[in-house]
Amino acid sequence: MKHSIENRNATDFGITFETKCYENDWEYLLKTNYLDLMISRCNINFEFKQLIINNVENPEIVKKYAQKKIDKGIIDAFYVVDDYIDEALQFFDINKESFGKGYNYSSSELVGLYLSKTKYHLHFSSDAFLPKLSKSDWIKEACQILDMNSEYAVANPCWDYEFETAIGQSVKSNFGNFIVGYGFSDQCYLVRSADFRAQIYNFKHPDSERYPKYGGELFEKRVDSFMRTNQLFRLTHSKESYVHRNFPKSLILRKIMLIMIRLNLYLFVRNLKIQLFNVLNIDLQMRR
Repeated sequence: MKHSIENRNATDFGITFETKCYENDWEYLLKTNYLDLMISRCNINFEFKQLIINNVENPEIVKKYAQKKIDKGIIDAFYVVDDYIDEALQFFDINKESFGKGYNYSSSELVGLYLSKTKYHLHFSSDAFLPKLSKSDWIKEACQILDMNSEYAVANPCWDYEFETAIGQSVKSNFGNFIVGYGFSDQCYLVRSADFRAQIYNFKHPDSERYPKYGGELFEKRVDSFMRTNQLFRLTHSKESYVHRNFPKSLILRKIMLIMIRLNLYLFVRNLKIQLFNVLNIDLQMRR
């Protein structure tokens, strides 16, 4: 069954761009042009761009560098989680102890949504990025669908070029360029802000128990439970992918990566490596 998407301009949608940083990755985002590229590769004019700062050893130093990004027009604001988390938990009616070990995996996202000021909210984790500058309109396409259909709660590019996996998890016919399925990831999500600025985070669903136990009752597990309980679907783009790779914790590797980012090599190398892996993996599957 084919679905049509009306032709509307990207400026019709008010969208917040958001990412977060913590002690092990703030230098990548704020001392280089990594954050600048994360935003520019989205290929859309955001109404608001915000950075959430959490769990850093010296907040004043981090805020100093974040302010430089504001001064350059890269972002519009930064927020420190500790300044807002109590308000956010009360707003969402969440007991802090209910997270278990998941509190540190959830507080940034909840503060970001609590402070969101626009109709739509796009979040990338700091180690997830669109691997190339493209003319993709996936954000515009997703907003048009979300505007028309309340049964779709979230949209995202595919993850790490795993298009076949996404297709295998589909539960309905494609909607435009999107595969329709269940699930939620905090690596990247585009949502209607009003839906997620609501008391939706205390649902339980047995299928959501697949999330790692070390994360406790973390944000993405809570969202997944809410979506499955209410039979809400995820839209995963069938042609666009983001790449997610953890930043290294080794001091030496961190210094090497900072140099690579400054030389504009990091995103290129990461993209090349994962595409090469996928080509080799497909070739191996065909030989079996």
